[in-house]
Formats: sequence, C-alpha cells, structure tokens
Amino acid sequence: MTSVSTRSADVVVVGAGLAGLTAADQLSRAGHDVVVVEGRDRVGGRIHTVEVAGVPVDAGATWVAPGHTAVRDLARRFDCEFVAQSQPGKGVMSFGGKRKIESATSMAPWAMLDLTRIMGVLQKMVDGLPVSSPWEHHHAAHFDSMSLGEWLTLKHALKDTRKFMNVFSLVHWGAPVGEVSLFNVMRYIKNLGGIEHMLAVEGGDQQDRLLGTMHTLVSRLAGTLEDRLLLASPVEHITTAGERVTVETSNHTIDARYVIVTASPTHRSTIEFTPALPERHYGLSRSWRLGALSKAFVAYDRPFWRDEGLSGEGMSDDETAFLAFDVSPDAGGPGILMVFCDARGFDAYDEAERRRRVMRHLIHLYGAPARHAIDYTDFSWGNDSFAPGGPNPAVGPKTWTTFGPFLREPVGRVHWAGTETADETSGTMNGAILSGQRAATEVASRLDSGQ
Repeated sequence: MTSVSTRSADVVVVGAGLAGLTAADQLSRAGHDVVVVEGRDRVGGRIHTVEVAGVPVDAGATWVAPGHTAVRDLARRFDCEFVAQSQPGKGVMSFGGKRKIESATSMAPWAMLDLTRIMGVLQKMVDGLPVSSPWEHHHAAHFDSMSLGEWLTLKHALKDTRKFMNVFSLVHWGAPVGEVSLFNVMRYIKNLGGIEHMLAVEGGDQQDRLLGTMHTLVSRLAGTLEDRLLLASPVEHITTAGERVTVETSNHTIDARYVIVTASPTHRSTIEFTPALPERHYGLSRSWRLGALSKAFVAYDRPFWRDEGLSGEGMSDDETAFLAFDVSPDAGGPGILMVFCDARGFDAYDEAERRRRVMRHLIHLYGAPARHAIDYTDFSWGNDSFAPGGPNPAVGPKTWTTFGPFLREPVGRVHWAGTETADETSGTMNGAILSGQRAATEVASRLDSGQ
C-alpha cells in the first residue's frame, strides 16, 4: 500500500505550465508558502520538447510576438535568447492540388479581392469588441449564434477565401471554420492584436522563437521552486471546509488556505470538488473543448529549399499537412521543417502512415529533394494520454455568451488561471503568464487582508 504524504501551505497551485509556475513564483517571492501539484511527469503543460536529428524542437507552444512583454521579461530574467523565425525567400502555396510560389499573382485577382473584403469586414466587427467581458457587447448573442463557416456563407465568401480562412481556423483553434463560434474567433482576434498581426511573421505573432526550446525557460522557472513542485501527481479531489482547502492526489494531501487551478476549462472536470461547483462551471467544462492540432518535424542534411529562394513557409488545404515553417538551427544544417497537421487526417494513424502522409505533401510543396529526409518525429496532441487537445479552445456557437463569465470567476477559495482566462494575448504563452500573475495577485490580496 502506498503511503500518502501530508503537508500544509498557504496556496496550492494545480498545474506546472507557465500559468501555474508564474503564479507560484510570484506568491513565493512575496513570502507565501506555495506547493505546485502537476499531473504529468514533467513541467511545461502545452510546452513540450521533442528531438529530430539530434536537435531539440518545440512540439507545443513556439512563438513570441514583439509585444509579448511578459515572456520577454521572463526570458531576460533567466538569460534566455530569441532567434528570428523569419527566413528570406518566398513561400509556397497549394490549394486544390495546384502548387504556386508566393507572389502577387498567387491567388487570382478576384480571389484576393474577396479575401481582403472578408478580412476587412471581420476586423471591423472585431474593433468594437471589448477586451474584458466581451459577452457584454450589444451584438454578442448574434455573433455567438453562428459558426465562422456560417458567417462566411452569409457573406458569400468565395471558395478560395473559405480555404484560406479554414487554414487560419485550424492553426489558431485546431478546428475547421464550421466548428468554431464566430464570437470566439472575434474575441481571439481582438486580444491578439488583429488579423494582420496574427498572420504576420516579422512584427507579428510568429516573429521569434527561443534559442533552444521554450522548455529551457520553463525548466529554469520551475527550478526556483525546488521541493515545492510535485510531479506525476494528478489532483483527484479539492475539498473546501471553512477557511481551509484540501487538495488530494493518490500520493499527497495538502492543506492550504487557497488553491489556484490552471488546468484548461475542459480538464477541470477531471477533479472532484466538494462542495460541488456551481452548475454553470460544469457546463463550462463540458462545452469549452480544446481544438486538435498536431505537429510533425522532418529533418534533412541541410535546408535545401533556401537554394531555390524559398523561405520554407508553406500553406495548403491538404487534409493532413496544412502549414510548414523552417526551424533549422543554422544554414549549415540540419534543415528542419516544422509541419502543422490537421488531427482529423493525422492522429488516427500509426507513425508510419503519419510520416507517409507528411512526406507526400512536402514532396509536393518542395520537390524531389524533399524525399531525402534523414529523420522524422511528430507529436499528436489529440492523443496525449494526460490532457489531450490543441493550443486553444474550439468553442462552438452559443458557448461564450452562456459560459464565458465563469472562465475565471473564483468559487470560494478556488481561483482559476490558464491562458484561456487572459484578456490580453489569450491562447499564447504570454497570456498564460499574465493569467498566472493575475490569479497570484487575487490570492495574495486575500492572504494579506486576512480573508
């Protein structure tokens, strides 16, 4: 029989991703006793490192935008450096099986005009949305009543426009346009700084990567917590009784004054709360599902595509591989392509078939030299054994206006964090840090006032 350790703390933080580690670090540095409980056997959450051709690469969260000051401040604290994502050269596009080198004529003039029209209308709708409490917008119920796909139909979007917007939806929400609420799309566009910013590499959301991988930063932050971090300890029960909260795993029982839960809303449902949470919090967990987005990495002796004046960026409507970026460590090699994969044409297959599908499309995009890979690896987030799902919630119609107000509303001594709960840069690592800071400030205020 396994013995259960018992301890006490001022605050228990559930989850050792960036949100949880940030909250714990802030509270600890303020003099409060904190314990972090993590279900996985590693830190990082949706930040995860794998290797291809001996090079560590980011299987999860990857990019940092110029305005992601919270990430940049943390990187400076731990002496981490950034490298630019942008590579000189042209991109490759393939829609309907027709490969084209990126240029002013990559899309037909009427298709480009239509895409510009649709994005302009969408951005104008977004501009009037409040960053905080967006469900209070006077047209919130209307926007939340339909999917992005239904809205595109109402606006008579052309076929190529729908294809482009579908790729946009897959990479940001891990779901096609027909499964994501228009209001959810608007909210994310608003707090990420606009459509152009979301699409841009230089000066935009994909501007920089951490030298090495993001796990370097996370592990250094976790290292400040020493023995206050308990890994491989999924939380099973959280019980509030009077002025104390008890957090239980199969191996640990921690008595505390407050708890901060950083699990995504859908994964909050894996914890049994006593007394039970208000009903709408359970509705939130059931409806706030994560999208599905996976990654593959293909390595070559050298980044051969650069010889042809290509940047390595590729976009397509392929059922498996829809977006690619050059993440090679340097020009001398190895050359590494990071490929975003639609889980619906990827996760259900074994590794050999996943590799075959990815390689087939890379050969289509980059030509015969793409056949000669020296290594391959991938990570299917939808198949993750602990907390499956993509980077952001694929929130369906009517969900935001029904359950949005409960994303971060404290329940007694239980507080919530996680990138989904951030008003700014939600869905990014920066949003995760901001949410951890916000939750830590909430709890510290209550601790300091003796509540």
